[in-house]
Amino acid sequence: MRAVQVQRLEGPESISVVEIDEPKAGPGQVLIDVHAAGVTWPDLLLTRGLYQMKPPLPFVPGSEVAGVVRSAPEGSGLKPGSRVVAFPGIGAFQEVVATHPGAVFPLPERISFEAGAALPMNYLTVVFALVRRGRLKAGETVLVHGAAGGVGSAGVQVAKAFGARVLAVVSTDAKRKIAEQAGADEVVLADGFLAAVKSLTNGRGVDVVLDPVGGDRFTDSLRSLAPEGRLLVVGFTGGEIPTVKVNRLLLNNVDVVGVGLGAFVMHEPALLQNEWARLVPHLEAGRLDPPLGAVYPLADAARALTEMEERRAIGKLVLKVR
Repeated sequence: MRAVQVQRLEGPESISVVEIDEPKAGPGQVLIDVHAAGVTWPDLLLTRGLYQMKPPLPFVPGSEVAGVVRSAPEGSGLKPGSRVVAFPGIGAFQEVVATHPGAVFPLPERISFEAGAALPMNYLTVVFALVRRGRLKAGETVLVHGAAGGVGSAGVQVAKAFGARVLAVVSTDAKRKIAEQAGADEVVLADGFLAAVKSLTNGRGVDVVLDPVGGDRFTDSLRSLAPEGRLLVVGFTGGEIPTVKVNRLLLNNVDVVGVGLGAFVMHEPALLQNEWARLVPHLEAGRLDPPLGAVYPLADAARALTEMEERRAIGKLVLKVR
C-alpha cells in the first residue's frame, strides 16, 4: 500500500510516499480502508522531532482518518462496509490502518469522508476542552483564538452548538471568512483583540478562552476573562510556551486549565467514545460541519504540511487517500 513516511527529522521536505506492507489486524483491532486523512499541527511537529511522542524512524505520521471498515472484531458494534472515522494516534497517512475499536466512531451519511477526516483530533479535543475541562454552560461567552485553523474553527462550532456566544480571533482579514463560516458571532483581529473583547462584552470580559496558540497573546487572554472565567490551554502553535504570573489568577478569580486529551485517555479509555456521543446529535443535525481548506492528494502530503508550517493554511487541511 502507499504510505507517507518520515525518513529524517528535517521537516516536511524529509517525507516521501513509499510502498509498504499493509497492516494486519491484531487481536481485537479494526481494519479500515482509508479514504481521507486529516492534517494536524502535531503531524508537522513530528516531522521535526519536536512533539512529545518520538517514534523511531522511519514512521508514518497522521492521527485521524475517515474510511470504510474492512474487518472488525465480534462485539465491537462495527461491521465490514460501515463508514467510520478513527483516531489511531499515529500512522494515518496510509491506505489502510488498524486500530482499537474504542478509537473508531460511526460517520453520519450526510458527512463526506473529507469532512469526516477533519473531526477526530480537533472536534474531540475541543468538546473535551469546552464541556469537560471548561465547564461551559449555555449562554456563556467564549473567545476562540486561531479561529481560522482546524482547532479554532472546531472550537467556534462546538461552542455555538452548546449554546455559547462566540467571539473569534483571527490573524488577518483574509482568514475572517473561515471564522464566519464556522458560525462566530463576532470576528476580531489578533492585533488589539483585548480592547475589542472588552468593547463587545461591555467591559465584562468572556467566560471561557479557548487557546491553541499561546505565545504573546496569553497575558491579554487572561485579562479578557470575566470573574470566574476559564482559560483553556490547548496548544502552542504560536511557538512560545507562555508563563503565568499566578497573582493574576488570585486577584481576578480566574482559572488556567490544561487540556491534554491524549494523556487523559490513558487514564480513562472510554473518554473518546463518551466525547463522541456528545458530538453525534450536533453532527446529525448539521450544526457541526468542518470548514475545509485545501484537500491534497496523498502524494502532496509534504506540500500540505509546508502550508501549515508557513501559516498559509486557512481551514482544515485534508489528504485524499482514495
